[in-house]
Amino acid sequence: MNERSPRLLPAALSDYAPWPAVRPHTGRELARLLALLEGGGFRGGGVALGHGRDAASRDAAAAFADAWQGSGGWLAEVVDWPEDAASWLRQARRLTRAEPDAWVVAAGSVGWAQMSRRLRHSTVWDPRRTFGFASAGDSRLATAAGSGVLDGMRGATADGRVWMIRRGWLVESDDE
Repeated sequence: MNERSPRLLPAALSDYAPWPAVRPHTGRELARLLALLEGGGFRGGGVALGHGRDAASRDAAAAFADAWQGSGGWLAEVVDWPEDAASWLRQARRLTRAEPDAWVVAAGSVGWAQMSRRLRHSTVWDPRRTFGFASAGDSRLATAAGSGVLDGMRGATADGRVWMIRRGWLVESDDE
């Protein structure tokens, strides 16, 4: 693990601007996210839930927490982070400390790009065991985060489709 900050400078992030605002999650999105976790063999397991501090991300995280716990799963940790910080190291360590079965993310693109870089460079986090709401499925995110940082991460679109990051590309489909 590398302790040096992998923080992206604002100039690097502006190459991909304008970044979209986080939109409220949908019922189809939440249902697909739960189905992805179940299909991945994580049903009833421990999930670390990470989210941005904006209202839409907080609401999506709360809805996921209720649905996940209602289906017999448990939350290993719940961590929020700001869109801008000095390093995100404290939040990254908290998100991985409990060694969850999987991670779920509800966050804006810029904050998640920064947080995912910190996770990848400083913890044992695995993007292949990470699932996100539509807000984390921005095609520019994989490029901004850097080569290999998000490869294998999956999630749900607002209309209930599936997205996955493969070799730096965001690919959408009707099924996993």
